[in-house]
Amino acid sequence: MPLKQSSFNFDFFAEEPREEMPVMQEPVVVKEVQELPVVAVIEKKPVENSEPVKKSSRGRMKLSEMSSVADQPEIPDDDILFEKRYYTIGTVSEMFKVNQSLIRYWENEFDILKPKKNGKGDRLFRPEDIKNLKMIYHLLRERKYTIEGAKDFLKKNKKADQKFQAIESLKNLKSFLYELKANL
Repeated sequence: MPLKQSSFNFDFFAEEPREEMPVMQEPVVVKEVQELPVVAVIEKKPVENSEPVKKSSRGRMKLSEMSSVADQPEIPDDDILFEKRYYTIGTVSEMFKVNQSLIRYWENEFDILKPKKNGKGDRLFRPEDIKNLKMIYHLLRERKYTIEGAKDFLKKNKKADQKFQAIESLKNLKSFLYELKANL
């Protein structure tokens, strides 16, 4: 089907009479403007040694990139953790840097998570629950287990908590050695 050209006729606007603008009788006097002193001059300097911003690629991130970008949970040491008897789900989600809905989902999926609920139904996590959450986070996010695989791992390995504590102490030692190396 060939394209057709459309045109508009605006001549009907020209037929309306225009109102004449009134002419000013008195001349307008413009007063002289005094110049104000310049207080400060801001100079823009080019930024040096700036690295180009890496353009994000579309699609899913590689697992190797995902592990390097993933935020590590900020869980306090045992001394500080056991100072409080209960933690709210909001505080726990901030520690692990995940949504509250994910923690509620993990609570439904894993039998070892049983936070106490108050009269309103708010979840109150004990320090033991936070340690269990830390182990679940390690299995799912760091070791890339599936939910079913993590459940099987926790059922079959009764000493999984001891293994996890050994891994955590080795991670702390590794970070200490990296800091020591950086200071040399």
